[in-house]
Amino acid sequence: MARKETITIDTILDTAFAMTREEGFSNVTARKVAAKAGCSTQPIFRVYKNMEELWNAVYERAVAFYQDYYSLFPRTGKKPFSNLGMAYIAFAREEKHLFELLFLAGGPGTKSMYEVLNGENGNVVYEINLARVAGCSDPGELFMKMWIFIHGAACMTLTGDYDLSDVETLAMLESSYEAFMAR
Repeated sequence: MARKETITIDTILDTAFAMTREEGFSNVTARKVAAKAGCSTQPIFRVYKNMEELWNAVYERAVAFYQDYYSLFPRTGKKPFSNLGMAYIAFAREEKHLFELLFLAGGPGTKSMYEVLNGENGNVVYEINLARVAGCSDPGELFMKMWIFIHGAACMTLTGDYDLSDVETLAMLESSYEAFMAR
């Protein structure tokens, strides 16, 4: 009778993903994953051809995690792009290492920053359409202006240079939207 596998593909991926969240993607090595999972490196290479395949799986798990995070984030803003910004900035604050992997480091995946942000539900397209309905003549340009502001604020959270409350952040996002609309 064959011995039952105790270290499964799910165990390895869960361990590597947890390590990414806690320690950063650069710390996901075969030896470190094996040590955390309580096994040798053999089970890792039994289920993954190489580390690149595991890294791609971690990246895809991070993309799905962000999409779930965004879809469950409370919608309190009244202006286009404000809820997108609130979720993105909060994600940077709460999930620093995943944010770095998805939006700064150019992770191993094939998705662009825009593709991750837009997601399968068309999050950005939805916000652009809201701006169009609100009377914006060039919502794509407005998105770019808002995006520079949103991404900058999110990056500032990583360095500890962003200390605005959620109420202040929402007010700033909405006033920025109004200022950009006026131009």
